[in-house]
Amino acid sequence: MDIFRTDNGLAQGFRAAADVVAALGIPYAAPPFGDGRFRAPLPAPAWTGVRDCTEFGPIAPQSAELPGAPVWSPGDEDILTLNVWTPASASASGGGRLPVLVWIHGGAYTFGSSAQPDFDGTVLARAGLVVVTFNHRIGFEGFGHVPGGAAVGHPDNRGLLDQVEALRWVRENIAAFGGDPGNVTIAGQSSGAASVACLMVMDRARGLFRRAIAHSPASPCYTREIAAATTREIAAAAGCPATPEGLTSMTPQALVAAADQVVEAYRRDPASGSRHYDPSLYAPVLDGDVLPVDPLEGMAAGAARGVDLLVCHTTEEYWLLDAVGSCAKVTTDEQLALFARDFGLPDDLVPDCRAALPDAPVSDLYLTVFGDLLFGEYSNRLAETHARAGGRAFLSRFDRRRTGPDGTVRAWHCADVPFAFGTLDDEAVAFLLGGTPTPADHGLSRRMVRAWADFAADGNPGWPSLDGNHGRASLDGDPGRPLGENSASQARTWAADGDAAGGRRASRRAAWAGVGFPVLRP
Repeated sequence: MDIFRTDNGLAQGFRAAADVVAALGIPYAAPPFGDGRFRAPLPAPAWTGVRDCTEFGPIAPQSAELPGAPVWSPGDEDILTLNVWTPASASASGGGRLPVLVWIHGGAYTFGSSAQPDFDGTVLARAGLVVVTFNHRIGFEGFGHVPGGAAVGHPDNRGLLDQVEALRWVRENIAAFGGDPGNVTIAGQSSGAASVACLMVMDRARGLFRRAIAHSPASPCYTREIAAATTREIAAAAGCPATPEGLTSMTPQALVAAADQVVEAYRRDPASGSRHYDPSLYAPVLDGDVLPVDPLEGMAAGAARGVDLLVCHTTEEYWLLDAVGSCAKVTTDEQLALFARDFGLPDDLVPDCRAALPDAPVSDLYLTVFGDLLFGEYSNRLAETHARAGGRAFLSRFDRRRTGPDGTVRAWHCADVPFAFGTLDDEAVAFLLGGTPTPADHGLSRRMVRAWADFAADGNPGWPSLDGNHGRASLDGDPGRPLGENSASQARTWAADGDAAGGRRASRRAAWAGVGFPVLRP
């Protein structure tokens, strides 16, 4: 029988496939509501008997309805649960020998869950991993600033604290599932990847993992002042005081609805600044405690030197956000100029991009710059900064696109995830892929699954790292040349028609030289 002994009780799993066992919806912390609302996670209560762990647990409060995934229902409270997939052979023997991969879902810190079909761990378990996915608090429950902060028992970054608690559960319990608690890799995409970067520089997470995978990490973090201003906006929309008492009096549903109202107001107002273009209200907060330093700053100081890092981004990130209507349309030169001013971009950046892409319409220039600004360039800087500080860093890019009767499906945000999980055949991801996967797509997926599995096992995904001679040597032998000028040649580019070293598309990195990442202000 597929029963696992955890610290809190026995968990009954099931055969996800003939050779893989899964256990879903295992609590790793107590429900974060009632007296525990807006507080650090509390220990999960023990249970008696055998708990049925054959279905995902409830997801965190949100208004999103994602393809193939459950929706949140008001009253769902036991949201801090996790899921494990393990090879059946490891399940039978136990002993804690296999590398562990712990996945953190994305969704702009506002939506998403571990129950999304593309995060199924069966294929990665077949590749020799014990796979863990989990839900954590998002939206205001997880990342909203409560005035007074930790001093009144309401710390910032509660979603990050949940992630640390899940990693502690892994350390204490994963051996029962055949995993090695001393060989844990954390992985995430988008806000999940940015969470990975935060965990790498957080004291509370130190020692809980040895490797990290970040696909399309999103910048930036927020200052406490920005987070506090956002809280005032949400409280005003909810009709309550921006105080601990006022916010606690609002139901999770009311705060979700209030945040949606604030987002819609930004969408409708082109004069509202940088948040107009893709209103994301939440981000990790630089509170000096849970998150003591910005990830780039911490990595530059060597805070994560002992952690191996694998970074990937897609080559056309923002085309997805445009396709689903979550970002503003920019179609004229005047709108593009306003966009550049709102983000504080250098005067020559857009002209340089136009020179690199002379035939592109304004909308393509906008999506190119926006995608590089929030994802592409930040991905490169994470890898380069880590390598400069003495860490091992690997860089890759996802460049698979598909042209069909309905047009071209780009190498856009999120498209890489089902390839890395091996979940291409799930109909819920057909939109991301542009239809039914081809044999070439399956070949690409096998290579990406293998790269993740090998990296989690021993830190080698199959191509050179940016450290040592690979990342520091310059093309002309000048040791003083910035690392970024050579890192592109060390990156793996994933494409269905064959992988390559370096990028196949014109690089825009020169245009970004010296650009600091903007702080998004309400």
